[in-house]
Amino acid sequence: MDNQTLTVLITVPLIVVVLAMIWLGWRNRLRRQADVERLPGVPEQLTPATVVADGQYVATTTAGDWLDRIAVQGLGIRTNAELSIHAEGVLFDRSGAGPVFIPRAALVDSRESNGMAGKFVEKDGLLVINWKLGDRELDTGFRSRHSADKQLLLDALQELISAAPQADADSGK
Repeated sequence: MDNQTLTVLITVPLIVVVLAMIWLGWRNRLRRQADVERLPGVPEQLTPATVVADGQYVATTTAGDWLDRIAVQGLGIRTNAELSIHAEGVLFDRSGAGPVFIPRAALVDSRESNGMAGKFVEKDGLLVINWKLGDRELDTGFRSRHSADKQLLLDALQELISAAPQADADSGK
């Protein structure tokens, strides 16, 4: 047997084992996160968006743990998206995945970050939205295609968060 054949006989099973381990890990993460509440639906009527930006939906993670990706309901899938901010809340219209709508009352905070869940960018290159889904507090990352959009999004989010009635925000509605 020549060296090339031996290399293939070792490499192919090794790749298969690694892929199987990744699949098992993702499946176990889905099982552990089965108690995550269903995402709120997108309202049939949304007011016109105050800000719209194209970019990349990075992921949703457990708040404060930028590595604990939420895998259920497609929240862990990185995809291109359009982020729009409405009086009712925030909408991520994702390509190849379902939309994610965060009601205004569920918003907690927004900030800039250098990275999360395997996506790292320049200093403060990501917009991170902190919000509540039932009893869970989550962080959702978005990378705007144009850097000027990030500050517009942050300003609009802070305005939306400060306008949310405190009683609604506390109840997570």
